[in-house]
Amino acid sequence: MLGLVTTKKPRLESDEELKRRIEEASRYVPMERLALSPQCGFASTLEGNKVTPDDQRAKLELVGKVARELWGAGVPV
Repeated sequence: MLGLVTTKKPRLESDEELKRRIEEASRYVPMERLALSPQCGFASTLEGNKVTPDDQRAKLELVGKVARELWGAGVPV
């Protein structure tokens, strides 16, 4: 599991940034054994993180979009 999408900051990673990092990981582990996810929960501290519900939705949509593009339409998200 590659936790490449930060849950700590609102900045949305780019598709290309994620794909590049996944490609790098695939040099060591076959693609069919890799998966993409956020790095952890969105409220990993008592006071939470400065990430709005809209930021969270955008990040989760990005994870799904990139996963479908790299692993196919049958990827459960």
